[in-house]
Amino acid sequence: MRAIVKGPEPHSLTQYKLTPGASYAGYPDKDELRVSLVTEQRGLCCYCLRSIRPQYDAMKIEHWHSQAPTRYPAEQLTYSNLLGACLGNEGQAWCHQHCDTRKRDRDFSRNPANPMPRIEDLIRFRADGRIVSDNLAFDAELNDVLNLNEAFLKNSRKAVLDAFTHGFAKRGHLPRATLLRWAQDWNGELGVGDLREFCQVVVYWLRKRLSRA
Repeated sequence: MRAIVKGPEPHSLTQYKLTPGASYAGYPDKDELRVSLVTEQRGLCCYCLRSIRPQYDAMKIEHWHSQAPTRYPAEQLTYSNLLGACLGNEGQAWCHQHCDTRKRDRDFSRNPANPMPRIEDLIRFRADGRIVSDNLAFDAELNDVLNLNEAFLKNSRKAVLDAFTHGFAKRGHLPRATLLRWAQDWNGELGVGDLREFCQVVVYWLRKRLSRA
């Protein structure tokens, strides 16, 4: 996961919320909402950081607080509650489902779009690709609610980190300014548009390296 900076909500959503009895099910412009969510998330799932596209069959519109009528009905159309998620192995066995598909109507305690606390301050990435947290309750949610250490996700993060560190080792000693520029690049600070899948595992590694430089 990485921190998400929410932009302005789509105009169609603002207008629709003025409709008496407005509900998420009745909102007619979900295509515009998908584009907005994917753009502000730089093309990545809000939870696992796989690539997503703003099409119905290529992503899900995730309600951080469930849209179930008995849960948080007042937040169905609250833009800060809406995120873009991957399909999360929908239709596969429970042990392989992840992100919104695995979460369903359950609570997840941290909204990556909430700046306090920053989600990136709560997680670490290990060399084997696992995502962990020193907060035991949150660590349990990462595994049970979102299943972010599902085998494919864990192995994909490891592959991204291994490829980066292999190339890094060939470069020899590099100045701190180069490491900082790479960290900013992988974190999307030097440009706009979509980010690399699982980029945060490299950002985490570079920031650790910078802390020792």
